[in-house]
Amino acid sequence: MEVGIVGLPNVGKSTLFNALTSSKSAQSANYPFCTIEPNEGIVAIPDDRLRRISQYIVPKKLVPTALKLVDIAGIVKGASEGQGLGNKFLSHIREVDAILQVVRCFDDPDVIHVSGKVDPVSDIETIEIELMLADMQTLDNSHSKAERAAKSGDKEAKLRVDVIKKCLAHLQTDQPLRKLEFDENEQKVVSSFGLMTAKQILYVANVDENDLEGKGPLVMQCREFAAKVGAGVVPVCAKLEAEIAELEEADRKEMLDSVGLAEPALGVVAREAYRVLGMHSYFTAGEMEVRAWPIPIGATAPQAAGVIHTDFEKGFIRAEIYQLEDLEKYKSEKEIRNAGKLRVEGKAYVMQDGDICHFLFSN
Repeated sequence: MEVGIVGLPNVGKSTLFNALTSSKSAQSANYPFCTIEPNEGIVAIPDDRLRRISQYIVPKKLVPTALKLVDIAGIVKGASEGQGLGNKFLSHIREVDAILQVVRCFDDPDVIHVSGKVDPVSDIETIEIELMLADMQTLDNSHSKAERAAKSGDKEAKLRVDVIKKCLAHLQTDQPLRKLEFDENEQKVVSSFGLMTAKQILYVANVDENDLEGKGPLVMQCREFAAKVGAGVVPVCAKLEAEIAELEEADRKEMLDSVGLAEPALGVVAREAYRVLGMHSYFTAGEMEVRAWPIPIGATAPQAAGVIHTDFEKGFIRAEIYQLEDLEKYKSEKEIRNAGKLRVEGKAYVMQDGDICHFLFSN
């Protein structure tokens, strides 16, 4: 799972990326928040259910789910035509699964805005337009080749031609492809092109310390735009979060209390990015570890087992499943079983967020 962080220059994108990927909360979560490359990092998804499970099934470690963040170079107007880093940043966006756009929602005369004024909606639209133009170029470049192949009777090529025409017609209405519906076969074609406006997006409103809840006029502009396009908005003060990320746990709690935050806003960002990817978690719990496993919403029990190991999916027999609420009520798996609350589910079972599982499989 990869999320690309995009934004215009000087919006706080790299500050946010550095805070997300270097947080000292990594040590308490037993997860390596390490930078993979200069512009990539791993971020754990905070989930208090791990701690709650571990109160009854005490493990040697807790393992949260995680996603990869890719810090993509600042985008400028004309990027689709090669301005700035042009095609280099576009290729990075094509490879990620979702987009996180940092939008400047603070005034600071010492931080120059690339367009000369702070205007969140204009910033969002600038990037959206560049991505739409780049998608149109990609589709145009593929059109003639697909048509030639389709004339020979190639059914897959014909499907590609139909999808290309469908996407181009939609983009010409100045609407991103994420607002267009595709069936399963069409979606495979869209994914093969790496079309950027087909990817889900989350807006991070970078606010100042006086608007941590994101209720100021600049953030409200961002929220109103996002509501129209069906996207989410998370307010974050990247500067404050960078300071919090550097603190030890005790000092971090004190600072959070002083600014009225229950947790670092970065945790909210990570969870929302996870949701935007269309993912949720199930858990396995034992003496070695209590672990959260990432699965697409709608995954079946065999598919969930396959996340652990492909052999588990191939040889799947059944899953034994219970809920965290049952563990908190009955205190142990043995008592859950005795109370008849341990469910046995087969191959058709669709996994629910928060299921705690044991998988039985044959070799």
